[in-house]
Amino acid sequence: MITAISPLDGRYASKVTELTECFSEYALLHNRVKVEVLWLLALAAEAGIPECRAVTASEEAFLRSIVADFTPAEAEKVKAIEAVTNHDVKAVEYYLKDKIAGTSLENLSEFLHFACTSEDINNLSHALMLKDGLAALSPLQQQIIAHLRKLAVEFKDVPMLARTHGQTASPTTIGKELAVFVARLQKQSDNIAAVEILGKLNGAVGNFNAHLSAYPQVDWIALAKGVIEKELGLKQNLFTTQIEPHDYMAELFDGLTRWNTILTDLNRDIWTYISMAYFGQKTVKGEIGSSTMPHKVNPIDFENSEGNCGLANAIFCHLSQKLPISRLQRDLTDSTVLRNMGVGFGYSMIAYRSTLKGLGKLKLNEHKLADDLDRAWEVLAEPIQTVMRKAGIEKPYEKLKELTRGQQIDRETIRAFVEGLELAEEDKQRLLVMTPASYTGMAAALVQKLD
Repeated sequence: MITAISPLDGRYASKVTELTECFSEYALLHNRVKVEVLWLLALAAEAGIPECRAVTASEEAFLRSIVADFTPAEAEKVKAIEAVTNHDVKAVEYYLKDKIAGTSLENLSEFLHFACTSEDINNLSHALMLKDGLAALSPLQQQIIAHLRKLAVEFKDVPMLARTHGQTASPTTIGKELAVFVARLQKQSDNIAAVEILGKLNGAVGNFNAHLSAYPQVDWIALAKGVIEKELGLKQNLFTTQIEPHDYMAELFDGLTRWNTILTDLNRDIWTYISMAYFGQKTVKGEIGSSTMPHKVNPIDFENSEGNCGLANAIFCHLSQKLPISRLQRDLTDSTVLRNMGVGFGYSMIAYRSTLKGLGKLKLNEHKLADDLDRAWEVLAEPIQTVMRKAGIEKPYEKLKELTRGQQIDRETIRAFVEGLELAEEDKQRLLVMTPASYTGMAAALVQKLD
């Protein structure tokens, strides 16, 4: 680990361990073996392909055990074959032929990789990797949403001075501002979950050419669909070149990019609230904030998350922009790029864990929030001029602008101004009892409307 070039394999390796089973070279080889075995079993089960005879229950169990028992040590055997063939997918085919050599299945060896191009195996393997990667990443996304939802409900009634353009603005509540992020992140999670992960198993240029040349009577579309959808849990794409066009990958990576962008927005807002002392941070025994300033407790978790979201998005953006582009029926520029899918997932995972850690250390400073509100009576210019409009008073905005803009405003100033207005008594009394802390509109009620 200390000699690793990538921090994902070095400093941060312990934070992304789940992803080794999803995106490592071993994971890719494991999925290739799985696809090849399932395709062979589908061929054997097809009555229209008599030369690929039906397998017995014990033979099927043996083939499936090759997949189930595929370890990193077995993957090294494939890599040793690749060192000779200089072709990674062909190495898997030869590995499987070696596994069934000397068994009753040996006479089916030429139906391994039958009518397939490498991309038939690879596109399905990459789809499975993404499916597994999402299964590892999604729970962390939901943990962040759940934690924010809990804080939103807990702080729904805690007033806070809002700031638009960095200036004092109509008050809100801590809970409502966090609820905004709950809604935004959940929407993107729903969008990500709705992306159909596609796959193809249709030969060299997507037309089942080789398949029909050998067995023109077989329903190859249905046979391929059974493997793709029933066995692998993906969605068949019939309209491909040699490669599955990767448009769904672009949708997926764009969705993850948006999720991470919203998380970056959250990280920056929480960072700013900490800098304003709206939130403090629970100290952790033994931790040091600054090498020279002993008093500091830096918001490093949110900073770490922001940085790693940026790295993840740099990868995801390139993937989404590059992968749907392939010259004519196929070029190989996607191959090396696809090997970096796990990098985007890895930096995302680090970011999510950092945000969760930071959220768990937050402690609200209600005294500071109340103090800032009590120093911002000018924000009541908005409700006052709005009620003045209701009453038909001439130039209400301009009168409040003259009263408040660039002026030091306090409770007495506001009360004196309201007392001098010709308003309905009910409206006047409502304004006279209003404070910056009570002027939060429907903020608390909006939190209750979270799904």
